[in-house]
Amino acid sequence: MIHSTAIIDSKANIDSNVEVGPYSIVGANVKIGSGTVIGPHVVIQPHVEIGPDCHIFQYASIGAVPQALKFQGEETYVKIGRGTVIREFVTVNRGTGFGGEITEVGEENFLMAYVHIAHDCKTGRNVILANNATLAGHIVIEDFVTVGGLVAIHQFVRIGNYAYIGGKSAVVKDIPPYVIAAGDRAKLHGLNSVGLKRHGFSQETLFSLKKAYRIIFRIGLTLNEAIERVKAEVEQVPEVNDLIRFIKSSERGITR
Repeated sequence: MIHSTAIIDSKANIDSNVEVGPYSIVGANVKIGSGTVIGPHVVIQPHVEIGPDCHIFQYASIGAVPQALKFQGEETYVKIGRGTVIREFVTVNRGTGFGGEITEVGEENFLMAYVHIAHDCKTGRNVILANNATLAGHIVIEDFVTVGGLVAIHQFVRIGNYAYIGGKSAVVKDIPPYVIAAGDRAKLHGLNSVGLKRHGFSQETLFSLKKAYRIIFRIGLTLNEAIERVKAEVEQVPEVNDLIRFIKSSERGITR
């Protein structure tokens, strides 16, 4: 399953059920799980762990040293979750010693062509990053998020569960869960209602989220005032609690 032209370091740990295509390079201390397919001309640098059933397409670069001036060559890591698809020319850089030491891509992510994930970023489950989506360092993307093409996300930004970011957006503050954001600079444009329905959210949950969204973002209250009013007036379904949790924990500030 390993092409004769591939270069595999003797210290790599590759399952017997892994396919490695022509001219790909796998460095030392790389671990690749069963069922994963590595296409041609892929470069996987040292200290990378790739889960089972992934598919990495041609010319992807995984585990290169971070593009960070403070990086001093310390041993840091990349981890790719089970079932993730990484398309052509994607770059995923290692973490840094000052930023947590690891860059993590979650399970069943879909990284389209030319996506860049910088040092110390973390994505959750079932995240979609469309073509040329660019993540600067230290970004956290939670579960079931979709990021459109040509989106640039600033360092230390957080994106909440089930959010949708429209194409060609510049994101400089945290995006709450369950919403649509778009623009330069990104602004909120209501709930991600279509996405939530596709994921099976009930009408009751959608109603509660819409009511909470209106109180927080549409009637001119401060965030603290809005949160207290949501607690008093909106049914506390788990998704509303998640929205409040995200807003209260924001350090960078919330996109409004």
